[in-house]
Amino acid sequence: MLFFACSKTEPIETSIDSNPNINFVKTLGGSLNELAKSIIKTNDGGYAILGHVQSSNGDVSNKPDTSFDYWILKYNETHTLQWQFSYGGSEDDRGIDIIQTNDNGYAVIGYSKSNNRDVTENNGANDFWVCKLDEAGHILWEKSFGYLGADIGNAIIQTEDNGFLITGVLDVSASNGQGNSKVSSAKRHAGGDYWAIKLDATGNKQWSKFYGGTFTDTPNDIIQTNDNGYLLIGASDSDDVDVNNNKGSYDFWVVKISSFGTLLWEKSFGGSQIDEAHAICKTNDGNYFIVGDTRSNDFDVTNNNGSADLWLIKISPDGDLIWEQNYGGSSFDVGRSISRTEDNGFIISGSSRSLDGDLEENKGQNDAWLLKIDSEGRLLWQKTIGGSNIDFAYDAIELKNKSIISIGESSSIDGDIETNKGFSDLLIFSLK
Repeated sequence: MLFFACSKTEPIETSIDSNPNINFVKTLGGSLNELAKSIIKTNDGGYAILGHVQSSNGDVSNKPDTSFDYWILKYNETHTLQWQFSYGGSEDDRGIDIIQTNDNGYAVIGYSKSNNRDVTENNGANDFWVCKLDEAGHILWEKSFGYLGADIGNAIIQTEDNGFLITGVLDVSASNGQGNSKVSSAKRHAGGDYWAIKLDATGNKQWSKFYGGTFTDTPNDIIQTNDNGYLLIGASDSDDVDVNNNKGSYDFWVVKISSFGTLLWEKSFGGSQIDEAHAICKTNDGNYFIVGDTRSNDFDVTNNNGSADLWLIKISPDGDLIWEQNYGGSSFDVGRSISRTEDNGFIISGSSRSLDGDLEENKGQNDAWLLKIDSEGRLLWQKTIGGSNIDFAYDAIELKNKSIISIGESSSIDGDIETNKGFSDLLIFSLK
């Protein structure tokens, strides 16, 4: 039986035993700044990584300048690099999310300030920039979406009709209320809103809608639901227009929309402090896990171990809170991704500064952090990777060979990190 990863479309086929060991730790990059934001298991048993690259030397090939570009690396199941490409123009272009598509190619999203080389259009400041790639990583088509302000693409999924839904932040104020397929209450919005854009299979826009209030609303992940609608999750500090029950400061904000973008319901989860959701996945019983971090210790948050905890909530398809759970120690601990394993467990990636509570070891200022939980949220194991400087994990998946691969960034050169090529490097590590 194949189970599907939480907000990706790749099947996950194995799991690993408790208390995994470090299989390898690698850093990649050049003399400047690199990092990885998203990893997927590929249909050939390997994996693909998306991030962004500034360097034009070291491990980076065929990059013409030192502006930031999307960076994709494709590995086979034995962790051998098969190909890498950078994509972008002469300005700031940063990749955030990657999926494998039904034709064995790829689709990627992030944001771009460029309007040359690979990028054919820019509407002002940052635009959503979507690229459809073939199986070998060559661009088949690319599209930019945005207005005069900073419009940041954060997530992409392939939909049941072989199109795509993309989401990110729309700078509503700079767009002067544009961004909805039909003019509605746009003028009442301000700042940054959740922006959802439905594309057909060739990247043509079918509809777009934005959701939020007069403050800052940032979506970080999406998933298609069984009724062909969508759940968008992220953080909101608004308490007006589309946001009706803010608990205080930023909350986990969950928006349910129809297949045509109609807002069906919205829910806020959190306490009186800052609570931010970063990833969503479907659970084994048809509900949903949402992971992020919380600084609260009231309202929906019943326990907090320190300054910030990794926070996991389970909600029903109707948005009812089923249960919630904190993980961490007395310092700052955050969650960034969640994906399902074949044994009905879940892998969570994040980072930690703690050396107590659920944490057994911390190597420095901030470590990459992986946890495995069961379907009831019980902690099965946790592992930190890093050195004396700052190291983050942004995503993690389980591979067919019973190993876990996690990616992020590192600026250390000690502890678990043997080399550093520049200011910060793309980090890859494996547990088995």
